[in-house]
Amino acid sequence: MEMRRIDLAKLAAGPVLVLVVTGCESGGRVSDSSEMTSADIAEPAAVEERMNAGEDSSADEIAVSLPKIAYVYSFGYRLSPNAIAPLQMAQADLCEAQGPRTCRILDMRQAGMEGQFSSGSLTLAVAAPQARAFGAKLMTLADDAGGSQISSAIGGEDLSKQIVDTEARVRARTILRDRLLEVLATRKGTVAELVEAERAVARVNEEIDQAKGWLAEMRQRVDYSRMEITYRSGMPETGGFMTPVRQAISSIAAILGNMLAFAVVALTVLLPLGLVGWAVWRLVRRLRHAEGTALENPRSP
Repeated sequence: MEMRRIDLAKLAAGPVLVLVVTGCESGGRVSDSSEMTSADIAEPAAVEERMNAGEDSSADEIAVSLPKIAYVYSFGYRLSPNAIAPLQMAQADLCEAQGPRTCRILDMRQAGMEGQFSSGSLTLAVAAPQARAFGAKLMTLADDAGGSQISSAIGGEDLSKQIVDTEARVRARTILRDRLLEVLATRKGTVAELVEAERAVARVNEEIDQAKGWLAEMRQRVDYSRMEITYRSGMPETGGFMTPVRQAISSIAAILGNMLAFAVVALTVLLPLGLVGWAVWRLVRRLRHAEGTALENPRSP
């Protein structure tokens, strides 16, 4: 019985000893941490700041390496005058069916003239990844309407440098604004300095808003490609017997207008001169008539 009691006491004392030792060790660590200097506390923050700076620089490098190009697609179709409006509406409906996040209508115009000549235009903003596939769908609609594609072009403008420069400007101005706000919050300085700081904050905020507007516009141009579509009717001018005749008929209005303009100018200039000449001629005639009468009836001495 005594041996069992001793063993139980040892078993009970073991965990207590472990807890005491652990508590001492933990207490020693706490006391050590309480003696940490400000340099030890600042070091992790500095490391984290350097890591963040490294992440930002790597992100900037990735942004610079990947080109940000704003594409402009141009398509031209020739078809009969009566088919221009239906094709234009069909292509506009196709754009709206894609949803505003994929395609948007920016401009839509029609112009008709007498005879076999009419034209129209449609300007769209299409999500860049779907732009080329959407152009193929537009061509299918034109083929179904009996039209033919007469022109096609793709142009691009690299906005990578402008976007990176604008982002850097926004970051720099934001840091400057935060420092100015700290100055205003601490109220350190004279009244004139505080007033100047408030004015500087207003100017910096205006610059930040302007730069963010430019940045949003450039990103919009990169994310959504501009698609310009033109519609024309009639046959192309290939020369021949009727080409000069059509040109002469189309220039009749201009010729008549020039003739009328010449007549107006002539009347404006010649009519006053004619009136002055007629008055001078009448005066000279009267003077001659008076001299002749005086010679025929001389006075007696």
